[in-house]
Amino acid sequence: MTVLPSSFKRNLCIVGLLCAAYFSPFCHADSLTGDVGAGVAYQPHDPTGSRYETRPIPYLDLSWGRVNLSSDEGLSWDAIKANGWSAGPFVNYVEGRTANGSLHGLQDVSDMGEAGGFIEYSPSDAWRVFTEVGRTFGGSRGQGGVLGRIGGELDYPLGHGIFGGTTLAAHYADAEYAQTFYGVSPSESQASGIRAYNAGGGFQNLSLTQSIAFPIAPSWSLITSASWIHLVGSAADSSIVRQQGRVNQGEADVAVAYHFK
Repeated sequence: MTVLPSSFKRNLCIVGLLCAAYFSPFCHADSLTGDVGAGVAYQPHDPTGSRYETRPIPYLDLSWGRVNLSSDEGLSWDAIKANGWSAGPFVNYVEGRTANGSLHGLQDVSDMGEAGGFIEYSPSDAWRVFTEVGRTFGGSRGQGGVLGRIGGELDYPLGHGIFGGTTLAAHYADAEYAQTFYGVSPSESQASGIRAYNAGGGFQNLSLTQSIAFPIAPSWSLITSASWIHLVGSAADSSIVRQQGRVNQGEADVAVAYHFK
């Protein structure tokens, strides 16, 4: 059996969501708008920040009427949309963890899907506030759980066709999900040398992302982003983070994207 690398499986999942959105009966009456492209990311190998790696990534920020597809937020449908408010269901992809290198002795975490609901308030294209909560599915036994996010995004022009965007978000997880990535069982502790730890539920991290889009040709843009991620609560106290990872983490992305008007 051929084992696909996680980055390829994520890209394959995004393509599947793209196809599902395209054939959705909710979007055929509307034209396609947004951006699609590809790039690379320098990011943590796993949520504990045990090491960094460079991965190819798709870039998607597309809408067909009430159907939306985003590289970060997955596939969503605005079942309710009025007066700046929107709400509805979403599905997304949660990348797992390969326990090699400094994490040797811990269990691998399988890739999972996530399904849930969101509420968003966006009276204009310039800003929005949002909250979402979902439950993972398709993971190995005992892995996954409930996770959520609350935050806001502000977009603004910087001149000469350049646009910036700033997003601040807080991420929540229940004890089951936190234990999946941040916990260490006694048997894992013996195999890895990392102190045993039981992770609890609550807020897991705060993230701040700054993105800038530069026009490079008609309908084409170079999109860059940099993120700061600060672990809090039981995630920050995890023995994996203390011994092998980082409480403060970063990510840098760059992509070339085509804009559909």
